[in-house]
Amino acid sequence: MGREEILDRIESLGAEYERRFGGCSQCVVGAIMDVIGGVDESVFKAATGLAGGVGLSGATCGALTGAVMVIGSFRGREYGQFADPERIRFRTFELARRLVARFEEEYGSTLCSRIQEKLMGRSFKLYEEDDHQAFIRAGGHDDKCPAVAGKAARWAVEILVDEGLADRI
Repeated sequence: MGREEILDRIESLGAEYERRFGGCSQCVVGAIMDVIGGVDESVFKAATGLAGGVGLSGATCGALTGAVMVIGSFRGREYGQFADPERIRFRTFELARRLVARFEEEYGSTLCSRIQEKLMGRSFKLYEEDDHQAFIRAGGHDDKCPAVAGKAARWAVEILVDEGLADRI
């Protein structure tokens, strides 16, 4: 598979996982794990609470935070280098800001609630059952959030490739 085919597969799988399983942050991580690898399962597990804007609160988009976790797993400060004499964390911050910029350009925000407003005309309190059902009826898991998760996964890998950090592409 060529670069575009791999990126298309990652985007498609991220969207499919969101439709089938929900949990946008894990859908992004899982799609990248399954297509290019390089992500430890502990990253997938750690992404659990980030969905729906962190604990379904509507704050920072879970697809974005999951994608940033993946970037950090490829280019992040390691515990053994906590003092960070090479200032790796600042390079990781730069890559994360590039991803944030893509979200702001595409959706006008990095907040789950604002992205919901843009895509569905309103935001939802996903932790409340009635609102969660309204979110589902509005297509939240049919095409809206799946598209966001797919794009986030794709954009993260594009950044990794541009930085020479993903050697499978």
